[in-house]
Amino acid sequence: MRDVGIGLVGSGFIAQAHAEGFAHVPAASVRGVASPTPGNAARFAEAHGIPAHHTDYRALIEQPDVDVVCIGAPNDLHRDICVAAASAGKHVICEKPLARTLADADAMLAACREAGVLLMYAEELCFAPKYVRAKELADEGALGDVHLVRQGEQHFGPHADWFWDPDRAGGGVLMDMGCHGIEFARWVYGKPAAESASAELGTFVHGGRTRAEDHAVATVRFAGNRLGVVETSWAKPGGMDDRAELIGSAGVTYVDILRGSALMTYSEHGYGYAVEKAPQTSGWTFTMFEELWNYGFPQEMRHFVECVQHGSQPLETGEDGRAVLEIIYALYLAAGDAGRVSLPLEISAEDAARPPYLLWKEPAQVR
Repeated sequence: MRDVGIGLVGSGFIAQAHAEGFAHVPAASVRGVASPTPGNAARFAEAHGIPAHHTDYRALIEQPDVDVVCIGAPNDLHRDICVAAASAGKHVICEKPLARTLADADAMLAACREAGVLLMYAEELCFAPKYVRAKELADEGALGDVHLVRQGEQHFGPHADWFWDPDRAGGGVLMDMGCHGIEFARWVYGKPAAESASAELGTFVHGGRTRAEDHAVATVRFAGNRLGVVETSWAKPGGMDDRAELIGSAGVTYVDILRGSALMTYSEHGYGYAVEKAPQTSGWTFTMFEELWNYGFPQEMRHFVECVQHGSQPLETGEDGRAVLEIIYALYLAAGDAGRVSLPLEISAEDAARPPYLLWKEPAQVR
């Protein structure tokens, strides 16, 4: 069976994680990279031994040896890149969140469905070894009937300027990292329907940088009397913190991706994370080793490549990404003046085309 040709769109930290993840997959061959920033694609290609580089993602899509386009670009570009790739008959891996708006997500799903290509949703927590083991405990009944899944990813802010602009990103920390916890809970529970959602959002530290939230506490009630609790932050000093908790009628498990897989380090100058997920590394921190593996990137990319090779359904699909985005919309709406919001969500086509944070900031406009 021939190698699967990969084209990367983006040259930032997540594109680096993707490139290094694919390097662990013998059946994958990264054959091109595209980035509009002058010089970035060329430097990225040289650093990772990629034979072709472009400033326009359309040129990457046109490469005949590229079978899969892997999107690691800002959220507001996901739709155009995905639709163009699907139209060219390329499979798509899209980094979280699936899209900036529900309207964009629906367009992406339609384009891939019409072209008969896979749309794979890159939620790496579903492949992170510790989180996978926690789900195995739940699935085998070790915890009894699991009724609460809590997950949180927290640090002191994103690494790139575009994240701070909610018109580009779609929102703040709920959009950026809350999507992880939402899908983690869905996945642990077997992806049941979400019935309602509520949230508290605030801009506590970074009001000079963003109009969106820098801390979010969200709850989602799922069918079967099960609850998901997600707390995410761009306002927590001290480096990266990524934990989960599963509570059942006969047991509980606590998961910490970083601690137990880290060195305890003090540095006055700071240092670089392998994947640069958190920008603040001075002072006392937990220094990761084998970070890519612990976060599940190689396992995720191997799974997606095997899906392309065998024409099989991926664990995380575009539909999953769309379901997460719908819950995010409900959470922003709930944080406005709506209180707990029922799902499936009923909003106008106009609101589905707006960045979801506006449902919180401008709730009076919601129809």
